[in-house]
Amino acid sequence: MRRTLCLAVFLLVGLPPATASARISPQAAGLQVALRAYGTYLGPIDGIAGPATVRGVRRFQQRVGLHVDGRVGRATRRAFGPLGRPLFGTRTLRRGEFGWDVSVLQFLLARRGELVPIDGFFDAQTERALRHFQRSRHLAADGIAGNRTLTAFTRRSPQAVRPVLVRATTPAAQVRTLLDYWAVHYNVDRKLVRAVAWMESGFQTNLTSAAGAWGVMQILPTTWNYVETVLLGHTVRRTASGNIRVGVLYLRQLLREFAGDERKALAGWYQGPASVRKIGVLRETKVFVANVLALRETSV
Repeated sequence: MRRTLCLAVFLLVGLPPATASARISPQAAGLQVALRAYGTYLGPIDGIAGPATVRGVRRFQQRVGLHVDGRVGRATRRAFGPLGRPLFGTRTLRRGEFGWDVSVLQFLLARRGELVPIDGFFDAQTERALRHFQRSRHLAADGIAGNRTLTAFTRRSPQAVRPVLVRATTPAAQVRTLLDYWAVHYNVDRKLVRAVAWMESGFQTNLTSAAGAWGVMQILPTTWNYVETVLLGHTVRRTASGNIRVGVLYLRQLLREFAGDERKALAGWYQGPASVRKIGVLRETKVFVANVLALRETSV
């Protein structure tokens, strides 16, 4: 099955624009998420490998020094790092997983009306959406995408299937500029800041979790208050720039608290610093940390 799926993506992205624009492929949505992470495609995550997607592939290939042909073979997917693998349908998906196939799962959930980020990270919000989908299809609502759940996505949904237009209220290019600005301002590794932001929101400014975490950096109200009252001493406007500023400053504080240990600082970001000190790093937290560091190395 892996070989068949690889071939499908390769052929789809290589099609002439007139043909590609008439098709919707969930695998193409996974490609678009990866391209968006690297800033070479800023269009909607719609699963249509049209001219804009092909141009995004070409720009990415040129950036990383690959043969520029607009086709997505193994070398191109390998260059995407963790966002380029594995393809949808090749493994069981559960909370904490990260990759191309998670992006596709999120796309399929969003097309069925679920409110989920589409960033390749299987978080709590994605798990809740998956459980809701499973209940609607009379499946075991375990929040795990195994064979039966994955197969259910290929059947006609009892509810309307709609296009997914993932557009942040602030353009992704501007989000990158703000991330870089505040990273430099507070002397935090720019690549690390970008990787954390992508894992949290996919550079989307309009996301709010069930717990109230908001924005590009998914900042909880308690964290925002801590940064304002303890680290800054004044209020910060609730804007995309303010959200990123708070997130970068909090990340810098965690790096200081853990003596520059990036793994522990990231664990503290995801799990809470007090919890890390008290009980150690949880398994799911380790996965999050590993994924952030892998993204940092591939320069999202």
